[in-house]
Amino acid sequence: MQIIIAWHAITTILMNPKIIIIAVIVAAAIIASGAYVVSASQQQIVVAGDNVSVYYTGSFTNGTVFDSNVGAQPLYFTAGAGQVIKGFDQAVIGMKLNQSKQVTIPVNEAYGPVNPRLIVSVPAKAFGNQTVQVGTKVSEGTGRQTVDGVVVAVNATNVTVDFNPPLAGQTLVFTIKVVGIQNK
Repeated sequence: MQIIIAWHAITTILMNPKIIIIAVIVAAAIIASGAYVVSASQQQIVVAGDNVSVYYTGSFTNGTVFDSNVGAQPLYFTAGAGQVIKGFDQAVIGMKLNQSKQVTIPVNEAYGPVNPRLIVSVPAKAFGNQTVQVGTKVSEGTGRQTVDGVVVAVNATNVTVDFNPPLAGQTLVFTIKVVGIQNK
């Protein structure tokens, strides 16, 4: 008997066009005003293992920008999987969708310190007839096992090549905005 009465009350309310119109107007007003509440459990927050998309601008501590993907394709990676430098990886964990923040990443959480063993002197004759000068980019190795370097000094008999990552030894500043989160 109670089920029949409840069903009758629901169908009576739903069949009344005035009540439906009022409900639609109230719902539209709430949505338009932005007064609706999204609970914390509904907000997407980056956790390790999530696939994230971010826009970033990287700069040195003096403000000089060395890289940015703003206005281009977002960077896509798995948070906490070591696909990006450690400090960047750690910075996105805990960020919310569409949140932006600036982080300073110390050398040991970026590309590490300059490794003097990766700065090597090569006989100039190893370059044959090739013109080599400071700033020339070179690669060493074969196939998939190549390492990129840059010439840092040249004299009559030797060429010094630095095979460190270009940003080694630098404290880096990133402005990061999370624009996509796919939960693991």
